[in-house]
Amino acid sequence: MARLLVSLIAGALFGAGLIISQMVNPARVLGFLDAAGAWDPTLAFVMAGALAVSIPGHWLVRRVGAPVLDSKSHLPPPGRLDRRLIAGAVLFGIGWGLVGLCPGPALAALGTGEAKAFGFLVAMAAGMWLFGRIAQR
Repeated sequence: MARLLVSLIAGALFGAGLIISQMVNPARVLGFLDAAGAWDPTLAFVMAGALAVSIPGHWLVRRVGAPVLDSKSHLPPPGRLDRRLIAGAVLFGIGWGLVGLCPGPALAALGTGEAKAFGFLVAMAAGMWLFGRIAQR
């Protein structure tokens, strides 16, 4: 139960941060990607803030060993780059650049009533389903 409560609080905090930083606004993200036009540096500050928290957190996880609410840490193995990972990153980047949303902000945007977020999540679910069908072969 404690794990679920901590997960809920962490997810709510993450979603609130996305809303406060306006990362649920596709125009804000697309403005960051428009380096040749009206560039908006807001996303760079959000990324810098995320790195300021995640880098020490990652270091701490590697030093501590087992977390408080689980038997082991679930970190990805280092140096594992394969075609599926690279293809997924490319597809993620293309979708993010075309729409201005990615899964986390799209879920948070549902709380703001953003219709584009609902459409994005439907398309994302369809893509996940399609990938599952293809991966089974």
